[in-house]
Amino acid sequence: MQVAVIFQVLILIALANGAPVIAKKVLGDRLAYPLDCGIRFVDGRPLFGSSKTLRGFAFAIIATAGVAPLIGLDLKTGALAGAAAMTGDLFSSFLKRRMKLPPSSQALGLDQVPESLFPLLACRNALSLTAVDIAAAAAVFFVGELLLSRLLYKLRIRDRPY
Repeated sequence: MQVAVIFQVLILIALANGAPVIAKKVLGDRLAYPLDCGIRFVDGRPLFGSSKTLRGFAFAIIATAGVAPLIGLDLKTGALAGAAAMTGDLFSSFLKRRMKLPPSSQALGLDQVPESLFPLLACRNALSLTAVDIAAAAAVFFVGELLLSRLLYKLRIRDRPY
């Protein structure tokens, strides 16, 4: 198992998932254009929901691409990890809207697994990740995200404790 590489990619995944939250705190409603442009799916519900913004998606990619060289990874891998994490987040939101869950609601597992699994799979070749590496990193992210989310809520960075 590649502990150092797993640690590097977990930093990128955490950053990708935290960047939209920080951007919202810093910018408020500015530049918060919904990614789905208000489009509704065939079931009449929003495609992703108003909380999934172009600002958050862009900040995640910029942040991960910018930090990647600082932790020994290339810019392209950083951008890929950020884009894949946000794609996993959109996938979760799409499914949550189909399940009639409101934006920013919690769905244990659905909130954590795609957000970590998508970037891990996207970066597997670039980082030579094995199936064991991917499973271990996803498990660590799952637990870490739940714990960190509560801390960020207590620090008033997140609006909800999950």
